[in-house]
Amino acid sequence: MRKKIMQILAMLLAAYPVVGLAQAPKDGVYISDEDVKAVLKHAVETKRAIPDNTIRVIDMDKYQLSVAVIHRGAMAGARGATSGGGRGNEYAAPAAAAANPSSACGEQRPDATGPTGILHDDTAESYVVISGSATLITGGTIVNGKRSGPNDEVTTILNGPSCSGTMVGFTTREIKTGDIIIIPERVPHGFSAVPDHVTYLSIRPDLNKVLQHGYVNPALKK
Repeated sequence: MRKKIMQILAMLLAAYPVVGLAQAPKDGVYISDEDVKAVLKHAVETKRAIPDNTIRVIDMDKYQLSVAVIHRGAMAGARGATSGGGRGNEYAAPAAAAANPSSACGEQRPDATGPTGILHDDTAESYVVISGSATLITGGTIVNGKRSGPNDEVTTILNGPSCSGTMVGFTTREIKTGDIIIIPERVPHGFSAVPDHVTYLSIRPDLNKVLQHGYVNPALKK
């Protein structure tokens, strides 16, 4: 009996950290302007290739909530960018899907051309533009895409499992400082032109808890 009790206690102690981590915050969670600037500064100093920077992943008990800041530099609109052309996303190279058919996603159209975009299986996004302007493209279809790998940063920290590739049939909108854009799960999106720069916050509900639990950007770790 004593051995049985000790086994039960051991299991409860092992489970306790998980229970504790699953509790929602008991107060507001504050991310300061200084925090956002520190993350952007760290991205520049480390010569980060991906423009997307998760600030924090917050456990809300039944789901997680990710907050990110993205800075994109100037990108010239390609000829015919409103219906195809240009490069809008730096997460993955769709051409790699041809070499690894198991990673292919989206529709397969060998001759399709257009700007690059991405969709996320599990996370919606709410953009709040805090500086600059750009040409945002949303909707339509991803073709000749490549699925993000299970250990890729986009999968584990940024957006969860995703599919990036050529976008066709999309809608084009000019966005500027102060604008708010809602992008549901599995809706393709990207950029076809950025005149100078665009910087925006992205709020990402993670209902299936696919993102790294408790992630904090390295710039904010003390």
